[in-house]
Amino acid sequence: MESWQRAFVLHARPYSESSLLLDLFTENHGRVRLLAKGVRSRRSPLKGCLQPFIPLLVRWGGRGEIKILRSAEAISLGLPLVGSMLYSALYINELLSRVLEQEGDYQALFFDYLACLQALASEGGSPEQALRQFELALLTHLGYGLDFLHCAGSGQPIDDAMSYRYREEKGFIASLVIDHHSFTGRELRALAERQFPDQITLRAAKRFTRLALKPYLGNRPLKSRELFRQFVRKQPDSPIDEV
Repeated sequence: MESWQRAFVLHARPYSESSLLLDLFTENHGRVRLLAKGVRSRRSPLKGCLQPFIPLLVRWGGRGEIKILRSAEAISLGLPLVGSMLYSALYINELLSRVLEQEGDYQALFFDYLACLQALASEGGSPEQALRQFELALLTHLGYGLDFLHCAGSGQPIDDAMSYRYREEKGFIASLVIDHHSFTGRELRALAERQFPDQITLRAAKRFTRLALKPYLGNRPLKSRELFRQFVRKQPDSPIDEV
C-alpha cells in the first residue's frame, strides 16, 4: 500500500530494541498491523507521533500478515483527551482491536470513530452518550442487524409502556418477565434513534451493548475497563463508574 492513508494508532507495543508493532485503524483498509522499524531510537523523526489519538497519514508495504511501515506523518496535534474521556477513548480503541478483522472494509466506521473521538474531546461531563452511540454503530458495521421498533414474536410495533425481552439473534419479544435482558418500548425506541435523553435510557443502552458485544469479545476481560475502574477509585466524583 504505497498511497497515503488516513489512520489512527489503536495499540502499540515494543518489538525488538528499536521497533514497534502497531495496530492501526485506517480509512480504507480497516485494521492493519504494521512493523515500524527503528522508530524507538532517539534519532527517529516518528518517535513522538505514533501514539493513539493523533491523526496520521501513513504508507506501508509488504505481502505478509504484518506489513512494514514506510512513512508516517501527523496531520494535526493529538486530540485533547483527559480523565474519563481519555479512558473512554482507550476503551473504544481496545474494542476495535478485539473485534475487527484485519484489512476489512470499515470506511464508514472510520468516520464514526472519528466523530466519537471528537465528541469525547469536546465533552465536559459524561462520555456515555458518545460511547453508546459508537457501540451501536460498531454493531451495525459488524453486521449485527436488529429491529428495535417491532416485536420479534408478533411483528407488531413496540409499545413504549410494554416490556420486551432480548433474545440473541432473534430480537425483542414481548414478555412479563423483568430481568437483565428486559427493556421497555421507550428504551428500545431510544436505541433505534441512538439518542438517550436521560439516565434511564443511557443505562438501558449500556446494558444492551454489553449483551450484544459479548459474543464478539468472548470471556477475556477488557484491560481498558480495569484501568477505568482504577481511575474511578482515585476520582470519586467521576461521572460514571465504568465504560
